[in-house]
Amino acid sequence: MNKSLLITMGDPAGIGPEIIARAFRDSPAELQGCVVVGDVATMRRAAALMAAPLALAVAQLESLSDGFSAPPRCIPVLQKCELTALVSFGLVSALAGKAAADCIVWAARSVLAGEAAGMVTAPIHKEALAAAGGWVAAFPGHTEMLQAEAAAFLGKSVQDVPVRMMLANDELKTVLVSIHMSLRRAIEAVTFDNVLQTLRITHRAVGASLGRPPRIAVAGLNPHAGEGGLFGDEEQTIIAPAIAAARAEGLDARGPFAPDTVFMRARHAADKPGEFDVVVAMYHDQGLIPVKYLGVAQGVNVTLGLPLVRTSPDHGTAFDIAGTGRADASSLLAAIRMARQLAVPLKNQ
Repeated sequence: MNKSLLITMGDPAGIGPEIIARAFRDSPAELQGCVVVGDVATMRRAAALMAAPLALAVAQLESLSDGFSAPPRCIPVLQKCELTALVSFGLVSALAGKAAADCIVWAARSVLAGEAAGMVTAPIHKEALAAAGGWVAAFPGHTEMLQAEAAAFLGKSVQDVPVRMMLANDELKTVLVSIHMSLRRAIEAVTFDNVLQTLRITHRAVGASLGRPPRIAVAGLNPHAGEGGLFGDEEQTIIAPAIAAARAEGLDARGPFAPDTVFMRARHAADKPGEFDVVVAMYHDQGLIPVKYLGVAQGVNVTLGLPLVRTSPDHGTAFDIAGTGRADASSLLAAIRMARQLAVPLKNQ
């Protein structure tokens, strides 16, 4: 790519800076052209954790265009947040929450403006966002913050820029009808419009990355997909009609299938290709548990529906091990690889 890929540092009290530093140290070829949006002092502290066996430098860039000139095992950083002092590892901090949010917003605006190819976001802490107050506290996570930035850029309302979360690894991809809300509200969010909208977003985004229409499996909401209405009728009254409407538009959507077996049917194993390319799940845990069970280290979170590429590791801030130098960068590296793959199809749309 001829444009940089931005990596936001995440919550400075968590493992985000550490896994970024590890990735730059251990996989310099894969990090070529990547620029960290964060705090220079925080990244230097993270680099110090990675000092052995090879020295790791941190360079403060004057502009984004300097990113490709950084030598191997040198972390190029754009200072785009204010931290008056280093925050303590493993503690929720309003200062950390605000710094993380500032980096996300700056990176999103740069990608939307066409100045960068995409963004990979290191983990943030939702309590830290809430503690920061003000505009930051209005967003429960990355997805909602990026949706708002995209809407403002497009001159649309947030409701007119629908987004969905996809969690993916080499074996399974799943897209969620609802994201961060209580289970009671998530069930209420299973509506004809929301399911159909999710199918459309999935078809467009996953199809772009595959280069062909995706085979979409749809999970039911209730045990055994309602068992013909014995355990709930949402499958008959909401989900199946939405699937029928999607098929009438030319989408290859099938179901609803029993939630306890559909993920196994879609799984791509080495000796047995899956029946489907992606599963649409009705709520957060229904869709994410199967992917995470297959291996958090390989999982990537992708935001679908945005006019920009955004991926992230499939794990949180891991406050319990932050600062120990033990955090695994595998999921971050997987997110970087996927961001590069997705950036080309989006550019060509």
